[in-house]
Amino acid sequence: MTSGRLKATVAAAALGLMAAWTVSGNGQDRERPDQAQTPRSRGQSAQQSRPEPKKPPKPAADDAKTYMPIVIDEDFETIRKKDMEKRDQLQQRQQTLLERRYDLSDRASDVKMSGGRKQVQEGVRVKLPEGVTWEELSTMPAAEIREKGLFPMGFRPLPHANHPVGGQVFPEQQIKAIKEAESRDLQRFDIAFDYPEHLTPEFPPPIFLSQRPDLGDVSQGKVLTIKNYYALMKGILTPVQMEGLRLLLTPFPQQQFNQTEDRKVAEASLGVTCLDCHVNGHTNAAFHLTPDVRPQTHRFRLDTVSLRGMFNQQIHGSKRSLRSVEDFTEFEQRTAYFDGDHVTAAKKGVHLPDRASQVAMMAQMQNMLDFPPAPKLDLYGRLDPKQATEQELMGEKLFFGKARCAECHKPPFYLDHQMHDLQLGRFYEPEMISGHFDIPGGPIKTFTLRGIKDSPPYLHDGRLLTLDDTVAFFNVVQQLGLSEEEQSAIVAFLRCL
Repeated sequence: MTSGRLKATVAAAALGLMAAWTVSGNGQDRERPDQAQTPRSRGQSAQQSRPEPKKPPKPAADDAKTYMPIVIDEDFETIRKKDMEKRDQLQQRQQTLLERRYDLSDRASDVKMSGGRKQVQEGVRVKLPEGVTWEELSTMPAAEIREKGLFPMGFRPLPHANHPVGGQVFPEQQIKAIKEAESRDLQRFDIAFDYPEHLTPEFPPPIFLSQRPDLGDVSQGKVLTIKNYYALMKGILTPVQMEGLRLLLTPFPQQQFNQTEDRKVAEASLGVTCLDCHVNGHTNAAFHLTPDVRPQTHRFRLDTVSLRGMFNQQIHGSKRSLRSVEDFTEFEQRTAYFDGDHVTAAKKGVHLPDRASQVAMMAQMQNMLDFPPAPKLDLYGRLDPKQATEQELMGEKLFFGKARCAECHKPPFYLDHQMHDLQLGRFYEPEMISGHFDIPGGPIKTFTLRGIKDSPPYLHDGRLLTLDDTVAFFNVVQQLGLSEEEQSAIVAFLRCL
């Protein structure tokens, strides 16, 4: 990975343009300048000219590798100094990219997430390109959208904030909570979390247990850590579940959090835990890169998914399609933790849990994590007409009809245990942007929609900030021709799940 790190090519005075044009070790990166727009409602469009599309460069030879570097020829302080010199430029570039693509403002709805600690954000945040409305885009043939370059940049794959390096990046709330509880530092010195806090899940998220639904939220408003899990769960979990939880809260080395020269934390680290990303068995929107793709430029960003409802899911991992929670638990540290490189894992300290005892216990604990209550749903996962509003019922009808959502998201848990390819290559020409060659992702598993209002941002890489964005995305990708009223109704229905 060291050979693929970004080379600064612009002066500090030009930082504001870095999202538009930068040069990395992989060639020329570009973020279309026509996306630098002010927030707008549906039906409005930008007033800037569109440049001619350019063919993306091929990855440099030293980036087209299968294995990660094993022998590091620089000492830690030298590497750290170089990384810290680039940090501000990387941060500014990512911030500019996000502002060009999205309206990042705090626009809270009157609907709260399941713990009642945070309001759900509303409104389409993706910015439109010039010369088209949302209504026109949703009925325009894919070939025309691609030819005219009209696919919104916010619908394109989202690069990691430091894509040539990748690795887990934690939000500030999680960093602070673990630092206070365990004196363990999750703060990277090369990059920081990129989304504003109001666009992430509530923190700490509530914990609902399938074996004790009578208790409701058992988190007591706290973040589960190795220090407090026993006191919080004593008398609720079985001994097997308690041991599984202990292991889920035990730190083990990870590619950027360890003791070696190329780590990205100031002090040598014990590593990270499963629940550092899947906080309280849910998610805090921490992100990294998929371990399943090479070369590094082609790997895509991964948003942390919730562990709620694992008991009823049959495949795990966006690309790996692991067939049990046990498989996922056993192989996660040799894949996601170490970029899919078991050679690097052996060097840095991989944890190989015993399948018959440790893996089984960790999996059983994950299988106890339940979805939040959905009081408007009946036994079959459909709306109770006596409790739902007219708008929510309209949204349900569209979900199972015109919008075709239920073809993949089947009740009662709103998934189909399959992988599907949206074939986004129909809509845009791939480009190198911020060190990422943004090819379409290919087949990705169907994620459950139960409790979906608790899990922003959306899609496998977190490119969609709100449920409104998500409905608008599928309206274009499936070319459904849904009106603004119909899309709002579907959002209302999704908030009931």
